[in-house]
Amino acid sequence: MSGFWLLLLFLIVRFGLLFIIKREAIQRAGYFAPVQKSEKAAYYIYQSSNIILLICLIVSSVKIDFSLQFYLGLFLFTIGILLCIISVVCFAFPNDEGLNINGIYKFSRNPMYVAYFVCFLGMSLLTQSLIMLIVVLIFQISAHWIIVSEERWCLEKFGKNYEDYIKEVRRYI
Repeated sequence: MSGFWLLLLFLIVRFGLLFIIKREAIQRAGYFAPVQKSEKAAYYIYQSSNIILLICLIVSSVKIDFSLQFYLGLFLFTIGILLCIISVVCFAFPNDEGLNINGIYKFSRNPMYVAYFVCFLGMSLLTQSLIMLIVVLIFQISAHWIIVSEERWCLEKFGKNYEDYIKEVRRYI
């Protein structure tokens, strides 16, 4: 089976579901907070790693060999997709000031990024691609710096409400 099908399911959940639920949320989801000097490199690495991950999935295939690696990959991919669905649904409905603190956002400030990492990790195991695994790790490290810039922007935009949210809810899990 082509890795493209994993990618297609991920994209349908990530963008299609958001489009169906609340179209205007797509613009919010695609917004990147302004990055500062040290974060610019992370931003470009993040975007590049996204492209490389897409290419890896398009050119690779899922190795259905019923090994421990296959089942672990299937488990992680499924959990990642489910987390992504839950995150997207909650993201579509922020509070009145535009802050996402409902649903899964009560447990993680960045559940979508967690979902992406788990999903991509599962994909790399399913395709048995060491290159993809390395790119997933690079993706996650660079995503951390994107998250730092987003949180700085949220502090500027939402002030005390976001500051209180940071004190109550972990960045990841």
